[in-house]
Amino acid sequence: MRRLHHFLFVRHRHNWVLLGRFALVGASGVLVNMLTLIVVKKLGPDAREAIVGIPFTDFNVRWYHVYSTIAFLVANLWNFQLNRSWTFRSNHRAAWWREYLPFFTVGLLGQLVGLVLLTLLMHEGSPLHLPEAIFDNSTGLRTRLYWAQLIVIAVVTPVSFVLNKLWTFTAVRTHHPDLADPSHLEEALGEPSDERATAQLRASAATGAGRSDPAG
Repeated sequence: MRRLHHFLFVRHRHNWVLLGRFALVGASGVLVNMLTLIVVKKLGPDAREAIVGIPFTDFNVRWYHVYSTIAFLVANLWNFQLNRSWTFRSNHRAAWWREYLPFFTVGLLGQLVGLVLLTLLMHEGSPLHLPEAIFDNSTGLRTRLYWAQLIVIAVVTPVSFVLNKLWTFTAVRTHHPDLADPSHLEEALGEPSDERATAQLRASAATGAGRSDPAG
């Protein structure tokens, strides 16, 4: 039990701090995402209006797909800047574009998965369709699109955290993709492991003892 506690809360304490920061940034990103979605939905055509049919299926690309993607683009940029400057801040930053491109790629992959889930939540023939009795679009709090978007964010965010920690803000910054190996995460992020920290303390103590010991 003590080993498990040490493994979770001592050895990986920095990861918990990162997760907490990422969650705070993500929460602000959710607000940005939802506010953007609300604005574009109010300014644009009916969200359920079809734009183009998807060949060989009963599904269509609809305006809510466009609105969700616009919201993603705005929130993705917002989240990246906060994560770059706070969550995963480091003295070993790569160029802005060099870090943003993998961050955007991770987000885009998540958005594609999210659009599939969003369609299943919105499409009336889907088993995951949010029920009309509750989400009847009569008020903002009962708007199906808003709740579907929140569900998508909740599903996609944990995966994005892991991928961004392993790739965007670790391997890219160190210019060593092999550091995406979880065993090297602390080193890549500039956080000494427990073993290295202990060795450093012992070396410092030995040096101090040597200096205080009179020669001869």
